[in-house]
Amino acid sequence: MSEDPFVTHRSLLFTVAYEMLGSAADAEDVLQESWLRWAGVDHAQVREPRAYLIRVVTRQALNRLRTLSRSREDYVGEWLPEPLLTSPDVAEDVELAESVSIAMLTVLETLGPVERAVFVLREVFDMPYGDIAEAIGKSAATVRQIARRAREHVAARRPRTRVSRSEQEAVLERFLAALRTGRLQELMEIMAPDVVMIADGGGLVTAALTPLHGAELVAPILARANRVVNALETATVWLNGEPAGRIEFDGEPAAVSLVVEDGRVTRIYVVRNPRKLTRLNAPADLAR
Repeated sequence: MSEDPFVTHRSLLFTVAYEMLGSAADAEDVLQESWLRWAGVDHAQVREPRAYLIRVVTRQALNRLRTLSRSREDYVGEWLPEPLLTSPDVAEDVELAESVSIAMLTVLETLGPVERAVFVLREVFDMPYGDIAEAIGKSAATVRQIARRAREHVAARRPRTRVSRSEQEAVLERFLAALRTGRLQELMEIMAPDVVMIADGGGLVTAALTPLHGAELVAPILARANRVVNALETATVWLNGEPAGRIEFDGEPAAVSLVVEDGRVTRIYVVRNPRKLTRLNAPADLAR
């Protein structure tokens, strides 16, 4: 007996849902709902199971995204995507790694639900416009227009340059070392003058409620971190397809992702909400 197509494509389906929702927990819920619908279908009548399953997951993710967009309006402080531990192999697929990066998922949060679905399905998974139209219930011509607007929107907000893995790792190592030792001058040198730091504590742990702008503000705050806790430990890990940091403040974990441009840090994403840090122990299975 051949393996069930849902099982065969599960990693792909999870990736679709995660990129649309920015939450692994919600993506898993979407997959469960999609599985129940798939179980009730006559599989012999499905000519292209992969495309069919992506459409099912897309519809369920859209429903979930519309509900979440309302609840996120009441979220305490800044909302950041849920970080995922990934294997270094994910970085080998450059387009996949970029699409699941914290920076890109944060940009996708600025799209409406339908725009986000169209962008993900077209730009990341290269689905035909006709299939996307069927998934979201609009005409192919309308989907093309939405795709164009979404591309322009994302292009205006995504990081301007893509750095090599070695450069990302080098800057990350310097950043983590300066953080551990509280070296203010080193932090100032690593950061771009207009650096932005966004933290997500979800109202459960201490975190800035709004983005912090400028190295002169951000660096002193980070330099004090090792003096306000008894123990501060850092480790380099692979999160969302790129080198990132795992930090422990007196045993409480945080995930840190950096955007690097021209050898300096331009964006710092810090996730401290403990409900979003449950996927840091085993690599997620992502696929296109």
